[in-house]
Amino acid sequence: MPRTTDGDGTPVPQRLLAAATRLFAEQGYDRTSVQEIVEAAGVTKGALYHYFGSKDDLLHEVYARVLRIQQERLDAFADADAPVEERLRGAAADVVVTTIDNLDDASIFFRSMHHLSPEKLKQVRAERRRYHERFRALVEEGQKKGVFSTATPADLVVDYHFGSVHHLSTWYRPGGPLTPQQVADHLADLLLRALRP
Repeated sequence: MPRTTDGDGTPVPQRLLAAATRLFAEQGYDRTSVQEIVEAAGVTKGALYHYFGSKDDLLHEVYARVLRIQQERLDAFADADAPVEERLRGAAADVVVTTIDNLDDASIFFRSMHHLSPEKLKQVRAERRRYHERFRALVEEGQKKGVFSTATPADLVVDYHFGSVHHLSTWYRPGGPLTPQQVADHLADLLLRALRP
């Protein structure tokens, strides 16, 4: 059985994911070998295959771990006892901040998702759809209550916001003129202004 941690206590799966993320970001998914990943993580191929069935599984997990965090946080915003506009604004800003905090992961995924197996791609699309549907439900709730305009369909509002989020990896740079929270606040405000009755 492979060791689960190294000398500093970092679990092997986390080390493998960190190494894969760095290498995929630097040289691309298709130009990164399994051997390079295990060498960078300081483990054997046996250890990799103990935790991940393939390089494809690593790519899937790079994105899935971010999406899990975002889903948990969205659920917390959606379930909070607060006015719908506060909950939507919080969720809209949060997805921007968590995407920027995991920019390599998001960038790798959108550049490389076509490398996933059809089964994994279907799974990721289902996970993203669940996220988008929960987000859309907040928009629809506000529209039903008359807090948000119904002039634009909720689906289009959601696509508009997530188009901005998915585009972050192409232009956002750490150390630029805006902090992650400032970008998040601006994009959330744009969304809320678009929904104003």
